[in-house]
Amino acid sequence: MDAINPKFLNPRIININGDMQPTTSSSDSAAEGNGDAKWAPKLLRECAAAMSEKDSGKMHHLLWMLNELACPYGDPDQKIAAYFLQALFCKATDSGRRCFKTLASVAERSHSFDSSRRLILKFQEVSPWTTFGHVASNGATLEALEGEPNLHIIDLSTTLCTQWPTLLEALATRSDDTPRLRLTVVAAAAAVKSAMKEITPRIEKFARLMGVPFELAVIADLDALAVREGEALAVNCVGALSPNLIEAMKSLNPKVVTVVEEEADFSGDFAERFEECLRFHTVYFDMLEESFAATSNEKLMLERECLRKIVRVLACDGEKVEERDCERGRQWSGRLREAGFAAVAHSEDVVDDVRALLKRYRAGWSLAAEDDQTGIFLAWKEEPVVWASVWKPSK
Repeated sequence: MDAINPKFLNPRIININGDMQPTTSSSDSAAEGNGDAKWAPKLLRECAAAMSEKDSGKMHHLLWMLNELACPYGDPDQKIAAYFLQALFCKATDSGRRCFKTLASVAERSHSFDSSRRLILKFQEVSPWTTFGHVASNGATLEALEGEPNLHIIDLSTTLCTQWPTLLEALATRSDDTPRLRLTVVAAAAAVKSAMKEITPRIEKFARLMGVPFELAVIADLDALAVREGEALAVNCVGALSPNLIEAMKSLNPKVVTVVEEEADFSGDFAERFEECLRFHTVYFDMLEESFAATSNEKLMLERECLRKIVRVLACDGEKVEERDCERGRQWSGRLREAGFAAVAHSEDVVDDVRALLKRYRAGWSLAAEDDQTGIFLAWKEEPVVWASVWKPSK
């Protein structure tokens, strides 16, 4: 691929620090003049194809067109064009790793614990994207550990413990004696100190209010895990599954494992990754557009969080900038079975709870199940977006 001159692109769009500014009226007029409401996927596909074919002339032309039409503050098409434009530009200039590291650094500096937690809670208020997995996993965990006096849940997620208040409420209302719950949160090393300081007193206070004997520990990795005799062990894995982690979970011999993953496969070649990334984020941006108010700062923050993922998927070929790739539920199911886990179907009670949850949100959400009963899906406008499943070690 011929070298590309970054000067041909307007810097209002290409800005690797993530601080995108509104486009000018000329770009808005260009977008309005395009009669096709779904122009962005078409142009982006043509641009990605030109990159794959090493057609630098066509690629330059399409990147210029996208730059004129894209706007991170416009409609969903303009937003998709803006974020994918930056990723494609990074791929064309071999700057994906540098851009990814810059975006990650900016995100780390600009997101405090409180702001991250508020964003999570607001997202849960307007969309079941995360609460779907919470309800499905909590219900399955409670059923698997029913009657056990001492429970130990290992939490592998980035939800900052927002999943656990509803489980504590359920434990407090159990018909038998209230069990003792020990929760171990596995967090990234950099987040352990802040998590211990911020999360522990809040959730411990709530557990006391519920009358549930409770203990919380936050560790950097599973090597620091302490398993005690007489505890019924459960593993909750949300957006963190990887082949190495599957092996580690099997060695723990848990009574139940709950898994929640976004339904997307970013593990193929560039053309496959691009098509899947575009499909997934088109659905995601559409969902955000209909769930949040037009001027929502939270919506803008969630959209910007996508940029780092899109850059990693499309512009970091061969670069190990994260420990795992997203895969679809069927792929994870195969890996879990190979490691010695057996799927457990969600009970009708849990499925009913999930359906009741979805009724609290706007129209467009639905529930679907796999034919072989290895999980259930949250769907937005009939497109599966999140997969939840339950597993136990095979005998």
